[in-house]
Amino acid sequence: MSELRVAPVRYDIDGQSYESRLVYDPAVRDPRPGLVMAPNWMGITAGAEEIARALAGQRYVILIADLYGQAVRPQNADQALAAMTPLKEDRALLRRRMQAALKALTEQSEVVLDKARLAAFGFCFGGCCALDLARDGAPLKAAVSIHGTLDSPNPADAANIKGAVLALDGADDPLVPREHLESFKREMSAAKVDWQLTSYGGAVHSFTDPQANNPGKQQYNPKVARRAYRAMNDLLDEVFA
Repeated sequence: MSELRVAPVRYDIDGQSYESRLVYDPAVRDPRPGLVMAPNWMGITAGAEEIARALAGQRYVILIADLYGQAVRPQNADQALAAMTPLKEDRALLRRRMQAALKALTEQSEVVLDKARLAAFGFCFGGCCALDLARDGAPLKAAVSIHGTLDSPNPADAANIKGAVLALDGADDPLVPREHLESFKREMSAAKVDWQLTSYGGAVHSFTDPQANNPGKQQYNPKVARRAYRAMNDLLDEVFA
């Protein structure tokens, strides 16, 4: 097996430069499904690239979405909060940037893509981004939120969702209000979406992040991480079959 490649994908949104990262195996010649990965609030990092490498393999082409702009690479929590907050407060802006990332994935020329098999997934803030891309009517076979926020300022937008939705939640996550889970269920059911919500007992926020070590709030849980990735891959196998 060849070494996976990470290539920059540059584009502009509203006159601002963005640089997402394309992760793929250059030895695979057949068209592969494409995934947009929305990283956590720290944006594009070495850790995000490591996750994409582990998930891509010979199966997928993954674009790690740059949601903040080429010049914005948060170095700490305060900077990440400052970069994330305008997008959380302006979902139209967030969706425009996610749509631009999806367009960059489908139009890149590095690797042959099966454009009929597209999905999005994300972690924490990125989970919100993946769900909002689906709520915006993107042609996705699936959208997966991993310990992400689930709220929507306009639940009726769920009617635009074209594929399956999977939300993977830490049952003890103090950063995702428990009432948002009930709202999410009502939103998805009202729109007749093919949805699943799994809450993992004993897991808090950031349960897939090996660097998370804030007990009771954000903490890596390797067992739950394995289960979550398996659940996502099972869904992708199903919708891409």
